[in-house]
Amino acid sequence: MGRPVGKILLVGFGPGHAEHITARARSALMESEVIVGYNTYVDLIRPLLTTQQIVRTGMTEEVSRAQEAVRLADAGKKVAVISSGDAGVYGMAGLVYEVLIEKGWRPETGIDVEVIPGISAINSCASLLGAPVMHDACTVSLSDHLTPWEVISKRIEAAAAADFVIALYNPRSGRRTKQIIETQKILLKYRSPDTPVGLVKSAYRERQQVVLTTLGQMLDHEIGMLTTVLIGNGSTFVHEGLMITPRGYQRKYTLDQTVQALKPHERLRPEAEPWALDAAGTPDAADEMSPVQLAEEALSMLERRETGVASIFEVAVSAGLAEKKISPEQMRCLAEVAGAEGEIHYTPDHRLVLKVPTENPDRVVEQLSAAGLLLEPVGNVVQLKACDFCDGDKGESIPQLEELQKRIGGLSVPKELKIGFNGCAMACYGAVTEDIAIVHRRGTYDLFLGGKKIGRNAQVAKRVAEGLTPDELIDAVEQTVRAYKEQAEPNERFHKFFKRVEEIGGFRYTEGQITIEPLACGD
Repeated sequence: MGRPVGKILLVGFGPGHAEHITARARSALMESEVIVGYNTYVDLIRPLLTTQQIVRTGMTEEVSRAQEAVRLADAGKKVAVISSGDAGVYGMAGLVYEVLIEKGWRPETGIDVEVIPGISAINSCASLLGAPVMHDACTVSLSDHLTPWEVISKRIEAAAAADFVIALYNPRSGRRTKQIIETQKILLKYRSPDTPVGLVKSAYRERQQVVLTTLGQMLDHEIGMLTTVLIGNGSTFVHEGLMITPRGYQRKYTLDQTVQALKPHERLRPEAEPWALDAAGTPDAADEMSPVQLAEEALSMLERRETGVASIFEVAVSAGLAEKKISPEQMRCLAEVAGAEGEIHYTPDHRLVLKVPTENPDRVVEQLSAAGLLLEPVGNVVQLKACDFCDGDKGESIPQLEELQKRIGGLSVPKELKIGFNGCAMACYGAVTEDIAIVHRRGTYDLFLGGKKIGRNAQVAKRVAEGLTPDELIDAVEQTVRAYKEQAEPNERFHKFFKRVEEIGGFRYTEGQITIEPLACGD
């Protein structure tokens, strides 16, 4: 059998201006049948597109974009996955390869993959500032969406101690505000507040902004997700509004003389170059570390710390589906498992989310389960949210709740899906604002679809059925959820999916509501 006909083109289109997109990137976009990308990036390249199908998603949804691209390529499509800058620098290339590898992909037999390089932000932004990246430099992303902040901060410290020029990607967002502040604190331990810093927003795009400031004052300026922060090293200086990092020639050569005082074979002598590899061994430098030794020590320190960093295990914890009371013993167990380094978050959905560094998540599950706690995955999964059934006094429908949990609870779906379950017609738990809602009344069930709890367009779910038997209810909900899982677009919320497809499992989307005769409270 030959190779599958599908192909993935991982396209880096540079900073965004048409003049900085390579010829190969342009041709890759033109030959593709499907374009997969973040909303803003799709808008930037839209003038280059013709009839291609577009799959666009929001920020922080990189994994789902990679999964959708692989799915489309498996179906025989030629798919361009776009990244600003370079696809291999905080772009989509790595994630796509990870998804492929997880599916057993091999280059010689699987779908074809081509990585098309582009101009990364460190290069495009540096060109607008002058020449700040003329010596050893590194890039650090401050987004802890996919990397724990503990790891990021250690990398910043190592880079700062080693005197690298540093480019900060994804420095701040609406929800991530503390990372750039912590980064400045770390850098100020090793560098002067007067260290030159360049802030470049939307390089080579319509709303480009370039600010030259200092390490001590950089937080006085606007910094967002579209900003790249370039931080100079110990020798970086500013001249006539330009940020320049010497390459070292001012130490090796006398630039204002035609005849150089040092011959080539003399330049690497410690007396001529105090920063040379063996300089720390000379009498004058005995009390100081050379830059190389400083870098080696920083690397050694990072390696020592890295060995103690465990994976972060994240899980939702509750007393149970219908039980809302957590006992002191359970709270004590939860606190012990979290320990000094773990975190416990109380969410707007009235759940506790545990984040704990551990190399043995099975042990964590075992401890919490033994305490009688219900554990559920977090992220884009099905989450059942139920009332307390009046402390069990109105618990007739609890078996149906538990059966739904067994069938679809924690099921992976395109976007987090919440199912609200009310044990009586009073519906005081507010289930009808969830994606899917169930209200029990007089031994039967009413089913609601397409609610939206928050936002300017918040809405109550649409009542699509009444009087369902327990078996009919469970089958209808499971069928609806699985249709959403299989047919929805990446990151498409349930209420948008329902409106788009107009019919799920025989339930049609309508603008109105079914009128049902009012019942006495609690029936």
